[in-house]
Amino acid sequence: MKKITVKQGAKTAVKKGPAAKKTNPDLVVINKDLPVLIPKKKGDQFGYVDQNGKFIIQPEYHIAVFFYEDCNLLNSPNEKVRKFGTKEYATVEKDMISYRIDQSGKRVYQFKESDFGKCIFEEYKQQLFQAYTMNGFYGIIEKAKFVNAADYRQFQIYPQYQYLYIMEGDDVANPMIVASNNDKFGVIDVNNKIIIPFEYANIKRNFSWKLGKMFEVTKDGKSYYYVDADNKTY
Repeated sequence: MKKITVKQGAKTAVKKGPAAKKTNPDLVVINKDLPVLIPKKKGDQFGYVDQNGKFIIQPEYHIAVFFYEDCNLLNSPNEKVRKFGTKEYATVEKDMISYRIDQSGKRVYQFKESDFGKCIFEEYKQQLFQAYTMNGFYGIIEKAKFVNAADYRQFQIYPQYQYLYIMEGDDVANPMIVASNNDKFGVIDVNNKIIIPFEYANIKRNFSWKLGKMFEVTKDGKSYYYVDADNKTY
């Protein structure tokens, strides 16, 4: 995750307004498992589209991430800004200044180092599965059960891929796995079922699945965009 930039010196004014969170009643919900607002790049700038792909927050930012909690603000020594750390807000960056915005696109908070608190992390969820290489190929094993590599039945997925990476998520029993086959990337599950077809030049191994139940993909190696678990483009 990118470190938040805090610009020293003169500050860009943030319009004053009601402290209560502001939601957008016009947001479309087609898939309840997906975010109602999805970061999308247009030209060199990021904004947010709804689940129909319509820009709700116009592209004007250098960086825009999913609406999600910011633990530094949630645990801020300044009680007045803690609400801006909730998942109702998203972090964006423009002109090297970082803000939190609400779902209407309004900048409600400008980051200040003095407001940063210490993150309190949840107990780490031990992964059940891990990648295993054999003869130059990648497979998947369940760590607690795997003993003998000579017994093919002990593999969850027998080594057959050029590359595998288990994405971080909340369900450790059913993780999504970025895989490479025939020089193309796709996504599989632990039962070797293809979730995202092998048609991409790259799929980022970041927090997009954990934060937004989406994958950040590219077909040309340059322009990245999001797809959901049905391979629908946003």
